[in-house]
Amino acid sequence: MMKLGRFALFGSVALTLGLAPGPLSAQEGKAPTDKTEAEWNAQKVEAKRSQIDATAGGALDKLLKENPAAKELYEKAYGWAAFDNLKLGFFFSGGGGKGVAVETKTKKRTYMEMGSVGFGLAFGGKKYEVVFLFQDSATFNAFVEKGWQAQGSANATAGKENAGGQTGFVNGMAIYQISGTGLMANVDLSGTKYFKDKSLN
Repeated sequence: MMKLGRFALFGSVALTLGLAPGPLSAQEGKAPTDKTEAEWNAQKVEAKRSQIDATAGGALDKLLKENPAAKELYEKAYGWAAFDNLKLGFFFSGGGGKGVAVETKTKKRTYMEMGSVGFGLAFGGKKYEVVFLFQDSATFNAFVEKGWQAQGSANATAGKENAGGQTGFVNGMAIYQISGTGLMANVDLSGTKYFKDKSLN
């Protein structure tokens, strides 16, 4: 009886001091910074979008700075798109990258992917960026909604002043390819496909 009394007395003191365990609420034990899987995924998507936006914006700025003719076309364009690609090869060549298409007036963005596969005698890797300028809404929307595939090399061989750039729209588009050293005289996008990135839109 004495032992039971002591136990009862201890329990009474513990409850008074708030030491005794009680039922946990649904939120207890969960850190305030904890995020659900959906929240983490949304954060990852936003981080990827921001990275693509920064890369695309840098490519566009570089183009407009180096090519006055491209700047004139940009000012008339309905929209633009920029992609970053790393093309690797050793007899079999292939590449892929990410990009974004932007309506000039509304600033609406559609995130896209690019991919290319082809056979050829290719060694090493070639990193480059591609910038598209679209003359009208029909061309821009077809590129974004239906995707686009380059059927062959798009050659833009101009004089030294405008090396690597078209001076006008061709089939509603002007295409520019930029390497680490600047604008390229020959734009070679053969076999490359451009399509919506379902994971980022």
